[in-house]
This record gives sequence, structure tokens and C-alpha cells, in this order.
Amino acid sequence: MGARAVRGAAALVGAAEFAGLAARLRARAQAGGAGGPRGALAYLTPTQVRVAAGEIRTGRSISLAAPVETRPSPDNPDPARHEMTAWHRPEAGASGHGLHFARDRFATNVHGDADTHLDALCHVVYDGTLHGGVPASTVTADGARELTVALARDGIIGRGVLLDLPRLRGVPWLEPGEQVTAGELAAAETAQGVRVREGDLLLVRLGHRRRRAELGPWDPAEGRTGLHPEAMEFVADRRVAVLGCDGNSDAAPSRTEDVAYPVHVLAVHALGVHLLDYLRLEDLAPVCAAEGRWSFFCVVAPLRLPHATGSPVNPIAVL
Repeated sequence: MGARAVRGAAALVGAAEFAGLAARLRARAQAGGAGGPRGALAYLTPTQVRVAAGEIRTGRSISLAAPVETRPSPDNPDPARHEMTAWHRPEAGASGHGLHFARDRFATNVHGDADTHLDALCHVVYDGTLHGGVPASTVTADGARELTVALARDGIIGRGVLLDLPRLRGVPWLEPGEQVTAGELAAAETAQGVRVREGDLLLVRLGHRRRRAELGPWDPAEGRTGLHPEAMEFVADRRVAVLGCDGNSDAAPSRTEDVAYPVHVLAVHALGVHLLDYLRLEDLAPVCAAEGRWSFFCVVAPLRLPHATGSPVNPIAVL
């Protein structure tokens, strides 16, 4: 998966250490008002949305989503399916006169490793519960009854902040298996002259998309860069409303004993933080660098899916 030596391979996080971290973060979320059904979205108030609108200076908008792919690849073996249901077919005797419609439909695996999507709070089941102690039995074959993506039906709108970790380390991307610590997130803030505040949408660039574009796709289960579990202390300290990444925030292979996706457990289950997975930040990062500012107005609009555990999204940054 690359010739450069892997850095940032942290020591194993033991089961007891992880359980203690999860308990601390859960208690902090409850104390801060994020223990309810909206989770950390409770930190994002209408006042903060109005203030975030002040981030707009040039009016330039940038998509933070990757194009939806319909061809299989190592990281996307079950891609979205696009089917045309009506089109112009002169060979079938269709007349060129009058009104005709082209029609199509899509089917997608929301929680894959390629397409950009939002994880709802019902997505992570841990020790028989969802966020806030909601029983896992509320998720059935018919869909979820609580903590669904419908909690974000009116959109997630606020101040976005981009922290660029390859820029901090002076590399084009972080290699699969590397992990980002809370200290590095704070160091990126300092280097970029920005501060993550309560209610922000924190977006972390790891370089996953650039590596994929230049070296080709790979199976992320074999190796993926992500955040170290203790980096969730930073997320809790700043009362982040939403966490997004150009991977899925979790490193692979996991260095946490008996937990394959520790960041998902800590972010979604303990802190009630919605996750944005597999963003495309390669268009945004150079604009932020050129303008010397790393905060912006951000809009995330999931589909109106009442019983779903997540949704495809096309987040938009407005600078």
C-alpha cells in the first residue's frame, strides 16, 4: 500500500482503557446537553447558524462530496446502481415529435467505503444500545424507530472548520494505518491560525482521496488512516456538532482491543456526534490555503429518509 514507511502507528488501546474513555466521553456529552436524541446537534443553535453566515466573504461554493461511482473497485465492491427506465430510442420507432421524458433510478449502499454519506446516531450499536442508552431493539428489519437520519431533516448548517493533517506533517497524504492524535489536531489549529468552536462542523483531511486518485483504490479494511481514539477528547472538549473525514474517521487495522471501529463508537455512541464519511476535501483545501482561512459556512442536506441509518449527502462549503 505504498513505499513510504508508516508513521503514527500507536500502541494498542486495551479493553479497560477504551471502556474508561467511552464512559468519560459519555458522561461529558450528557453533562453538556448532548445526551438527548439530537446528540451533539444540540450544540448547533440558531444563533450559531446566523453567526456562521458571516463566514461568507466571496460567495464561492465548493462541493465536499465525491462523485457517486457505479463501477466496482477494491473499496467499492457493491457500487451504486444507475438504471435508465426511459430514454429516446429511435430504433424502437419513437417519434421525435411531441413530449417525451428521460427517466432513471438509483440504488446505493449508504455505508460503503467510497461514496460520501452521513451516519445517523442509530448507525452504531454497542453493548446492546444506541446513543443515549436507546435499546438496540429499536432497529429492526423494517428500519430504525429512533435516532434516525430524519433528526437532520432540516439540514445541518453552521461553521465548518478544515484541519489539514498532511499539510501539518509536510506530506501529500497519511499512509494507511497511521493515526492522528488530539495533540496533532490542536497543532493543526495553531499552524493554520484557526480555532474549533462549540457547534462547529469539524472536517479532517487525511489525504485519503488524493492517495486513491494517484495510486488507485485499495481495500480499506486492509489499511486506512484515521483518528486515534483519544482524539475524541479534542472533539468533546470543543463540543463539535459534526465530525467529517475523507476516510471514515477510523484507522485500519484497529489498534483498539476487541473494537474494530473505536472512533465510530466514541463519536456516535458516546458523544452523539453525526459522522460524515468519505468526504472529498481536495478542492476545498487549496482554496483555504490560498485565502489563508480555514473556516467557512457549511451546509449538509441529507435525504428525507424517515427510518434510515444514514444518507448520501453532498455537503457544500461557502467561502
